[in-house]
Order: sequence, then C-alpha cells, then structure tokens
Amino acid sequence: MIEIIPAIDIIDGKCVRLAQGDYSRKTIYNEDPLDVAKAFEDNGIRRLHLVDLDGAKAQHIVNYKTLDRIAGHTSLIIDFGGGLKSDKDLDIAFDSGASMITGGSIAVRSRETFVSWIEKYGPDRIILGADVRDNKIAVSGWLEASDYELIPFVSGYMESGINKVITTDIGRDGMLQGPSLDLYRKMLVALPDICLIASGGVSSLQDIEELEGAGVQSVIFGKAIYEGHIRLKDLQRFF
Repeated sequence: MIEIIPAIDIIDGKCVRLAQGDYSRKTIYNEDPLDVAKAFEDNGIRRLHLVDLDGAKAQHIVNYKTLDRIAGHTSLIIDFGGGLKSDKDLDIAFDSGASMITGGSIAVRSRETFVSWIEKYGPDRIILGADVRDNKIAVSGWLEASDYELIPFVSGYMESGINKVITTDIGRDGMLQGPSLDLYRKMLVALPDICLIASGGVSSLQDIEELEGAGVQSVIFGKAIYEGHIRLKDLQRFF
C-alpha cells in the first residue's frame, strides 16, 4: 500500500503553497500550521513532510519553532527540509522534533557534508531531495538549476548509503495537473532498490492509485487537500 504523506510548506510561520516553486505565486492556506497538522493526525495520517521555504531561500534553518510546535503537539512522524546546510542546522532540526531530514541543495553543493550526515545519522534519518526541472536537479528552493541529471545523481548517493529519495517535477508542483508517472517509472526501472517518494502534481485519488500501480512507495501532496480536490477522510482507504 502506498504511503500517504501530506505536505506543509512554511513561509513566515504560515501554511502556504507555491506554484512551480515560484515565491511570487504564493497562496496562504492557514495562519497556523499546527491546526493543519492536527487535522491530518485526526484523520489517521501518520507522516508529515514539513518544508521551511524561508530556510530554503536563506540557506539556513528558519522555521524551527513551527517544527517544534507541531512535533510537541502531535505524534506525526515529521521529515523536515529547507535550508539545511550545516551540522548546526541538523542539530536544530532534530532537537526541534524532526524524525528525518531532507537534503537537496546541500547534496549538490557539498557532497562531503551530505555523506557525513548519512554516516552520522544513518540512511533511515536522511532523505535525498532530488527535485528536477527538465531532468536537471534544481537547488536553492528551486531558484537555480544545476548540471546534474536526475538518475546518475540519485545513483551516486545510493552508493553512499541513501535508500530514500523525494523527487518533485517542479513544472508540475502546485499545478494540479497530475504526477510525472513516466519520470517515476524510469527511475524505478533504473534504480529498483530505491524507496521513491513522489511529489508534485497530485490532484485526485486516481493520481495516487496510478502512482501506486506504477510501484511508487510513497507520495507527498498538499494543494489537492487544501483546495478540496482530495478529502482527508477519503485517504483512509490507503491506510
């Protein structure tokens, strides 16, 4: 059964969503992300993907107090990402209640640092963020493109112990146009041992079913919930 992971993206301590990673195309859905997290938990959700968009832009953790509040008032298993660039950032994230962290830009810019995190905390607590635009890895909150192609990039980190990767097709994120099934199928063929967490574009229960049928192990989505395309109670069929 595919694992359901709702997303909460944070700017200025508020629950927001961007369209295609564009900070100028921001929609605020709730002033208090804790209320959103509690609603998820009340409907049987066990996992949460929490993204510090301010941190992604600032290149260091920013919204750790929001993480601390959610972790302190729910039993959700939280993976946290956005702006994690140093050992100090990780210490703050884990001390604030994150069970796992996701590293994206740092994995591009400082392989040595990211590999040291895998070695220190283990692959169960470190997730690779491999977000793509036109098959190239994007960094800095998707504001910049790198020269790395998706599958070789992920494969290289699997050799260093990574076993979980979140892959977002940036062109589909926040657009409610369906997930990149072909992209995920290619990844699973090329990297059959990876735990693939798909993100971006999910707009309906059918999208989730199609991802499950393609062999995707987990799925992250948010806007479809916030805009009523998917009701929380309807997700219980996947638990």
